[in-house]
Amino acid sequence: MPQPTPLMPHATATWLVDNTSLSFSQIADFCGLHILEVQAMADDLAGSKYTGRDPVHSGELTQEEIERGQADPDYALKMHKAPVEVTRTKGPRYTPVSKRQDKPDGIAWILRNHPEISDAQISKLIGTTRNTITAIRERSHWNIQNIQPKDPVTLGLCSQRELDAVVAKAAKKAGTEGEAPVAADSGSDREKLIAELRAEREANEKAAAEAAQEAEAAAWLEAKRASETEGDGPA
Repeated sequence: MPQPTPLMPHATATWLVDNTSLSFSQIADFCGLHILEVQAMADDLAGSKYTGRDPVHSGELTQEEIERGQADPDYALKMHKAPVEVTRTKGPRYTPVSKRQDKPDGIAWILRNHPEISDAQISKLIGTTRNTITAIRERSHWNIQNIQPKDPVTLGLCSQRELDAVVAKAAKKAGTEGEAPVAADSGSDREKLIAELRAEREANEKAAAEAAQEAEAAAWLEAKRASETEGDGPA
């Protein structure tokens, strides 16, 4: 079983690059990163600049372990103390401060393109309040003039997988609620079928009655003819 990675892999890798002579491969393996990512940090080419995080101070590494790795480039660093898993409590989705100004644009996009998604789903997906959603829908938001509908995935407010899951769930719910008219149509078809069967039965009964009348008339006519034949015979 592979050992856990540091709590902040990129920040830890940055600190190890700046403060030790460990090889890029050793740092990459310990932090769970690709060696090219570590190389980019060392060359100051990384798109994001990370503030270094001291793994010795956090207890993830010991100074002795670092020295052992510096002495042997093939040595694989062993974590001294695995980071405690951080869990979120229930509550609104956290959005970085730099992204919060984009929320209204993302909400407007969802309201325009996926009206089947409920306010509760939008609130959970974007990390906003229902009051904000209502204000944008009713165009009473204080900054409505500057709100431009933009894909929340592109804005980094949620992942495409999360958005697709919410859309699918909303569509399924809308489909379930839309089955009532179908049921009514089914009832109408059933009544129509019953009416057709009733009409067919009545037609059959009428035909049977007419056939009986014809048979009775034929029998009467036959009896009359027989009587007339007997009357025409010798006295």
